Amino acid sequence: MLKKIIEFSLKEKLMVYSGVLIVTGLGLYAFSQLPIEAYPDLTNTTVQIISQWPGRSAEEVEKFITIPVETEMNAIPHLTDVRSVSLFGLSVVTLTFDDNTTDFYARSKVVEKLQNVSLPDGVNPQLSPQSGPTGEIYRYILVGNGVTTMELKTVEDWILERQFKTVPGVADVVSFGGPTKQYEVDVDPEKLSYYGLSLQQVVQAIGENNANAGGSLIEQGEQGYVLRGIGLLKTVSDIENVIIGYNKGTPVTVDQIGTVRVGHAIRLGKVGYQNDDDVVEGIVLMRRGENASKVIKAVEEKVDEINSQILPKNIKIVPYYDRSHLVEVTTHTVLHNLVEGMMLVLIVLFVFLGNVRSALIAAVVVPLSLLIAFILMWIRGMSANLLSLGAVDFGVIIDGAVIMVEAITASIAARNAIDAETRVGIIKRTAFEVSKPIFFSAIIIIAALIPIFTFQQIEGKMFSPLAYTLGFALLGALALSLTLVPALSDNLLRGKVTEKSPIVDFLLRNYLKTLDFALKHDWKVLIGSSIILLVSLYSARFLGSEFLPHLNEGDLWVRATMPMSISPTEADSITAKIRRIIMNFDEVQTVVSQLGRPDDGTDATGFFNAEFFVGLKP
Repeated sequence: MLKKIIEFSLKEKLMVYSGVLIVTGLGLYAFSQLPIEAYPDLTNTTVQIISQWPGRSAEEVEKFITIPVETEMNAIPHLTDVRSVSLFGLSVVTLTFDDNTTDFYARSKVVEKLQNVSLPDGVNPQLSPQSGPTGEIYRYILVGNGVTTMELKTVEDWILERQFKTVPGVADVVSFGGPTKQYEVDVDPEKLSYYGLSLQQVVQAIGENNANAGGSLIEQGEQGYVLRGIGLLKTVSDIENVIIGYNKGTPVTVDQIGTVRVGHAIRLGKVGYQNDDDVVEGIVLMRRGENASKVIKAVEEKVDEINSQILPKNIKIVPYYDRSHLVEVTTHTVLHNLVEGMMLVLIVLFVFLGNVRSALIAAVVVPLSLLIAFILMWIRGMSANLLSLGAVDFGVIIDGAVIMVEAITASIAARNAIDAETRVGIIKRTAFEVSKPIFFSAIIIIAALIPIFTFQQIEGKMFSPLAYTLGFALLGALALSLTLVPALSDNLLRGKVTEKSPIVDFLLRNYLKTLDFALKHDWKVLIGSSIILLVSLYSARFLGSEFLPHLNEGDLWVRATMPMSISPTEADSITAKIRRIIMNFDEVQTVVSQLGRPDDGTDATGFFNAEFFVGLKP
């Protein structure tokens, strides 16, 4: 089979070159489509059940919400772990599934089981967004001139969230900070008693009057008009005029038993930006498995559209963080290492092969094998990250091509002058002689990766992309060594071919002397080698180590933990002081503080926890 492949590549060189061009185009396209991350997502399929019960203690939340939900969820298949957090007014139950479980299956099973849970009135459990730990791709602050924070919060909740959710790849938008507008009725108990009414009647009357009523059609000539009654409450005056009941035949309205005003819901969190202690923040979450570069670009386009066409001129979205910088750093790190590696390989090949044409033939295999790896990674749905692309070893990949081109070069150089037919015969014969060692050496290396392919859970998610990428590149290099290298050798190694390298000649002369000495003094060599081994093992103790490759994003994330019983006012004061202290450093460009949790409960914490985003100057 190997002989037929080599014969075909020499006979149909045009088809080989056409195939290489197709691979190049597909490889570049595949690389542009690969999700680029700093590190792979190591988390299993996870679903969070978020239940809010405003005003209730953590003990009540755990007893009436958390425990019933946990009990029912334990029966879900493929469930590996259940964790929960019960706080003031909030219950978060986190369910972790095994590696074979898809997000769709897990979420559908959770929704199915939630139907069987008996919860207190008014508690409506929600599932967390389908986003991973690295899903926070875009953060922004909403600013406005002559606009209150409450009005900005209303714009965020009713306009921006809906707009961003239309962007492909966006899982959800988390609103953080700002008071949520609500209408409040301050009931006077004495007036309520005077009119013989109850608080329940007030609540019921307002609820029943806050609705539109549907009717029928009225025909007038050729036209039909929809009949409806508009009753939705829109202003304070509308609420004040709601009739609660009757006293001695006289209607009693809300304004007669209390005061109606515009207020805000209980604050669960607060966001500060630079010197402003209360701002509105939005956090865009990316759906798991999406391409961060594409989603961020789409979000940025949506921000431009919102700022220019949807929002009033005095309100603007001001972004302060997006993951595109991290993606750019990752891409630059990977490409920088790849380009440097290829340049070093080219230099080494030229120095040791002693022939520029031979070095170029071998060197072209490196980028092409990487493009083949990108194609296979794209087909398999893998992402490009520091671990998967960092596994590429150019020396291992290019071994087969170097052996092939060196053998062909030596065979041609041994003949002073040959015609085309003789050259093809030499290339064919030499390529076939070394094809089997090249083939089996590549297969042996790939076989050595099989244990890594069998890894499961976290170690599998971390190291299997490494093995797949290296295996794909080796397969590509093997195919190119058996097809492209012989074809290029026939076209490029024409005329006079020499294989002289002064460096190699020098090394060979000294190697022969060293080998002769080693054979005569074998015990000395063994003792010396043992000493070197022991010294190297001892020196390894002083080498640094790290769990993952180092990547500096250029920003800091600071967390301050305060006493659980701290008041919101005191926590806000401490958070503002910390933010201003951080701002005093010359290296700091942006400081954003997050105190407590967002209104949707996606971050299970309280006013005892403050987190700070610190953006550093370039």
